[in-house]
Amino acid sequence: MDKRKPTILNVVRQDNHATLTLQVDSDILDFSGHFNHFPLLPGVTQIDWALHYAVEHLSTPSVFKGMEVIKFQDPIRPDAQVTLQLDWDSNKQKLAFKYSSQQGTVHSSGKMKLGEKSE
Repeated sequence: MDKRKPTILNVVRQDNHATLTLQVDSDILDFSGHFNHFPLLPGVTQIDWALHYAVEHLSTPSVFKGMEVIKFQDPIRPDAQVTLQLDWDSNKQKLAFKYSSQQGTVHSSGKMKLGEKSE
């Protein structure tokens, strides 16, 4: 089976917030072909993971309705350990996410609009 998700090292949930510590294993399929000599985790994968873990840990709606803000500041490389911070605003139906490292480096951040299929 092709590996698509990182290894979850820790999850802390509180109300509409979740913080996940992730081991971004080098055998994740998404690294394949995304720059042979300088592999990095694609931005679309980072967005997918944020949505996936928000649905799983915060029970957010699962339908992606669009991005409002997104910044990719520092590549996430194979075997990196990163923290994914998720903040759900149910009134606005917006999910804020941020990937950072223990050294304080922010790798990426953004806000996405979520909803239901019928909307």
